Parts: sequence; structure tokens; C-alpha cells
Amino acid sequence: MLKQSFARRLVLLLMSGSIGTILYCSEIVRWPAAAGATPKRPQAAADTGAIRDDLQRSARMYSYTLVTNSGAARGENIYFYKCWICHNRYTQSAPYLQDLYQHSGLLSGKPVNDQSVAEHIKEGSQLMPAFRSSLSDSDIADLVTYIREGKCCIEGENPPPNPWYRAATQTWPVQTELNGGARGVVRIASGDSPEGIGVQLVAPNGVRTTVYTNAEGHYEFPKMQAGSYVLRIPTPVEFKPYRRNAVSINGPAKLEDIVLGKVSKSDSLPATPEIEAQLSGAELLWNLPGSAEEKATFQKACSPCHGWDQIFRNRYDRQAWSLIVDRMMHYYSMSLAVRIKGKPVLGTTDQDYNIIVNWLSKVRSPEFEDPPLRVFPRPRGASTRVVVTEYELPRDLMLPHDVEADSKGNIWYTSHKTEYIGKLDPRTGIVTEYKIPLTPNAMPGTHRVFVDKKDIVWVSEPWGHILDRVDPQTGKITQVPIPVPEPLNVAGFSNFALAPDGFVWDNQDYQVRKIDPVTGKILKQFPNQVEFSYDNMISADGNYWAGGGPPGYGNTAERLDIRTGKMLSLSTGIHMATAKRGGFDPSDDAWFGGGDGALVQLDGKAGRIVEHWPPTAPSPITDFYEAMPDKNGEIWAGIIHGQEMVRLDPRTERWTVYRLPEPYAYDRRTWVDSSTHPVTVWYVDYNGFMVRIQPLD
Repeated sequence: MLKQSFARRLVLLLMSGSIGTILYCSEIVRWPAAAGATPKRPQAAADTGAIRDDLQRSARMYSYTLVTNSGAARGENIYFYKCWICHNRYTQSAPYLQDLYQHSGLLSGKPVNDQSVAEHIKEGSQLMPAFRSSLSDSDIADLVTYIREGKCCIEGENPPPNPWYRAATQTWPVQTELNGGARGVVRIASGDSPEGIGVQLVAPNGVRTTVYTNAEGHYEFPKMQAGSYVLRIPTPVEFKPYRRNAVSINGPAKLEDIVLGKVSKSDSLPATPEIEAQLSGAELLWNLPGSAEEKATFQKACSPCHGWDQIFRNRYDRQAWSLIVDRMMHYYSMSLAVRIKGKPVLGTTDQDYNIIVNWLSKVRSPEFEDPPLRVFPRPRGASTRVVVTEYELPRDLMLPHDVEADSKGNIWYTSHKTEYIGKLDPRTGIVTEYKIPLTPNAMPGTHRVFVDKKDIVWVSEPWGHILDRVDPQTGKITQVPIPVPEPLNVAGFSNFALAPDGFVWDNQDYQVRKIDPVTGKILKQFPNQVEFSYDNMISADGNYWAGGGPPGYGNTAERLDIRTGKMLSLSTGIHMATAKRGGFDPSDDAWFGGGDGALVQLDGKAGRIVEHWPPTAPSPITDFYEAMPDKNGEIWAGIIHGQEMVRLDPRTERWTVYRLPEPYAYDRRTWVDSSTHPVTVWYVDYNGFMVRIQPLD
């Protein structure tokens, strides 16, 4: 079983683009100790912040309690993160475990029973990492139960329900205004500045609304439905947890002062799992020892698509790390099943492999003692003037990917690992699901979503090479096969574009292609100077196509004038800007999220690439997956290894950095609602929830 959470770093890249409980329970639970683990960590204690609020998503994710606290359902959660990437029906290099208990023996020759299976998971083998230092005895017991009961193995066909989704049963309107609601003050007992602390209200339907304190510690919520809410600090980090249940909210009433106590008397925090669970991947990398070369090599090879937080919260010995990194760097195709012949993927080398294995074997070994933690600064000034709303989705373990809105304001999202897509009504939080028919011999999953002028929804299936047409009025789903060159190149069919005239655009095998969405027939092709560009973008006027270099090794960006057929292809030389996904601004300049930590502008008029570097702490050791211009020409992008959404005004180079409540900004695709003032920004977090960002200015 390979650690799927680490594998997700590159699985999308290799495959598609280069490759719950009662809401209002007052339970505060202890972090589960890993019985089999032996790292030298400070012991958790209540006065060091060692308790966690069960509403903290990241804590539930890292303790594998997204769905339930124990049993086979929790085992499925563990299997999803630890085992699926090797043990699934599409792999060619590991046994499928669905009928394991129907066999008389394991490959080792031992009989199949709970004891032998658990022992094999703990100790591993020549080809399988040992999980004794990353899974506790209770984790392994739940995992074994899941396998033994015949419910194995999760394949995306029936993802488990999310017990925190209550919008369908708890009718509760979601606020539309930006202020005029309950207000209050946050004070720090030590007298430190209270600026930039997130304060959150959780409604009965599970929708979470977060605002931030100003320099005086004042905060104000939007006007919300009168009723009983949970009031909490979503990520207290350096403060002790704060949560109050059954807080009555009615108009602009003043709430009791929130007084927060510090976890530590200094800027250094104890390296407890409870505090680590509140830190972004960039903060975790920043805190780990290592040379600039080690961290830069890790960032180049392990950052293009996914976060680092799961990697850094696990401990393995050198043998296990060597197997995991080998899998990431030397395998490709569906679920990393087939070993690549020749050079490793993503422009990496054998030297890179050795650097990463050696470094992880030191800083994420069972014996390594974490140093005290330091965290990035809180938001200040204009960055505190924002309202963030988070919506629960009906299912867990989906890895939602892209969003797009229809003319009625509903937000559509795709699911990268299941056959479900969804439509969120932001006024109620209610989601309507649509089930995409399975494509024979292809893994379930969808990628890009577009909504046309008639509110018809178009969705790509990267593994099945299918374009889906969804009619929301009738629920009818029509599937159109899209030709992909053989042998299948690394692009698949994923990041297509829908032009204003209704035609589909993508690029394959050095060709930019115009496709009939009804028949899948290729209508026209334009030569491209690179094998493929990761994204496909069409300008609002339909005159230009643009794409950027593949994540991991791309330093080019291209813009095609569809009217003349002229292709502008630019390179940043040896510097890997890695222009990934994005959109056109009002001046028809293409913008991309840059894999080296910048927002990348393809200036068509000047014929140059411009990189815009954010002045934020994570910028040297993180990157962007996507960047989206709004109607005013400002650029929005989530910091993929941080927990911030950045906003750039390229005319003044003014950056505003909005912090998000959870330690994630896994923003694969941004949709900007330009009908509001200021604009409203939407994305669906890859960890399974929808996010709305409403700046006040």
C-alpha cells in the first residue's frame, strides 16, 4: 500500500495534465495517539493547545475521521489516503484487495487473517512501505475491518456521505450582505495585537462564515438569519482553542468579548500534532531543517498539483521513503500504475530522487524530533476586510476540482475521483448531484466544467476521454468521445475550453484543436511548438487561444490568434516559470498561476512574459495552480501550499492577501462573479468544500 496522500502530489499531473457526528455537539476531543509510532514529540496537554475542536476539518482529515470515528467506514477513509494509489482495479503492479479474505494466503505465504494482514501493513515488504510509524494500532484495526468486511475497495463509484452536510435537512438561508450583523471584540490576554484573527459563525445548515479583526480587535459579521449558531476561532494556532455553542444571533447585537490565551510565552510554539494540523504546507516546509537545495528540489518535484501537508504529517523509514518517491518519479499513467522507461517525469533526475529521499528520510523519519514551530504573520490592513463563506458538500473523499456558475447563480463543480458532479445553490447551501455514467475500463472522475449561454453544462472526463453534456432541466447526460492520440500522451482530455461560439478547444500532440462538441470531430488544427500546453483558454471575444507549459517542467506560454493562425510562443529560458492554468484579462493578455511562486502574464502586445511576485511569506517556497482575472483587470489566485487567496492589481502592483479559515487554498479553478461590487470569488477546495470570498473593498 502506498501513501496515496503523497501520491496525489503528482497523480493528476501524470494522469491528466502532465501526466462527520452532530454539528452542535460540544465535544472537544484528544488527538488520537499513534500507538505504533515512536517519534520524539512533545506530549500533548490541555494547557499547550493539545485539544482540538471537532469542527476543524484539517484535524479530522489527519485523524481519518472525516466520515466517522471508528470502524469500517473510517477504514475506508484511511484506505483512500494510504492504499488506493497502488491497490485499485486499474493498477498493474499491486494486487487488488476486494476479495483478499477469500484467498487462503498472502503473497508471503502466511494465512489470510486479521493478525497477518495487520502485521503486513505494519512491517511492509520489499515493494511496500512499512506503516508502523504512520498508522496507529487503531488505524490499522479499522483498515483491516474495512478490507475484511468486503467493502473494499473505494473506486469513486459510491463516495461516502458527508455527515457535516445538513443544508438539505436544515433549511437556513445563507447571507448575501457583507455587514450589518453581529459584532464583537477579540482581546489577547497578554496584550498583543489582535489584528487579523479569524472569527467564525457556523449555521445550523453547516455553512460557515468567517470575518477578521481589525487593528483594535473589532469584527463584524454580515446580517444573518436570526437563530442559534456556533461561535469559534477556526484556526487559533498560537492561541488556545475557543468555541461557544448555541450563541444567539439576532441582527447587529454585540457579542461577549473573546479573550484568547497564548499557547506559548514566546513566538515559538510546541510542535504538537494539534498545532501542526493548523499550519499550511508552506509553513511546515519553512519550519523543517534542510538546505536550500534540498527544499528547492523537493518543491520542484513534489509541488505542481497538490499540497505538502499530508507528506509532512507522516513518518517513514528510508526504505519506505525510497519506495514512495520512486513511485512518484518513475511511474505514470492511471493511478501511477506503469513504470516509465527512460528518464523520470517532470524534468527531474536521479540526483533529484536521491536528494529528496535523503532529505525526507532525515526530517520525516520516526526518530526525528520536531523543533519548535514558528508561523507566518496574520493578515493586516486591507487583507482583513473580507468575508469568507464555506459550504459543505454532500459527499466526502471526492477531490472536487473545478467550478463554474450558471445564469441563475448556481455554482457547478466537478469531482476528480468520482462519477458525481454537483450544483450548489449559494442561497441555501443545498447541492443537487448528477451521476456521470461510468466509462468502461476508465477510472471515474471529471475535471473542467463550463456552462454555456443556454445553461447547458459541459464536463470533461480525463481518464475516459469523454466530453459530457448535462442538461439541468431534464437531467439527461450525453457523452461524446474525444479522440486522443495513441499512445496516450500526458494531456489526456481534461483542460478543454468552451469558446463563445460553442466550439471546444484543446491541444494534443503539438496541435491546438477546434472540436465539434456534438460529434467530437476535429474541425481544425493549428501547429503548436510544444507537445502540449497544460491549460486551454479562449478570450471573451473568441479571438485568442492560450496555454502554458506543463506543471513541473514548463517554461513556455503560447497565444494563438485564431483569426490569422499566428502563434506566439515565448520562453523564460532555463527558469521554469511553469505557467499552469488561468484566463484572459480585459486586454486579452493571458494570465497563469506560476509553478515557481509568481503570477505569469503573457503580454501579447509587447510579446513578452512578465512574472509578478507576491510579497507574501510563502512566495519563495510555494506556487500557484491557477490565476483568474476579473472584469477590472485584477488577478485572483490561491496559494496552493498556503492558506491564502491573493489579489493583484497589475497596474499598481498592489497585492492584497486574504487568509482562509482552514490551512488550505487548494484552488484548482477560480470563478469570478463580476455582477457584484466588489467582485465575488468562488473556488472549490480540493479537500472537499466550497469557498466564497467577498472582499469589502
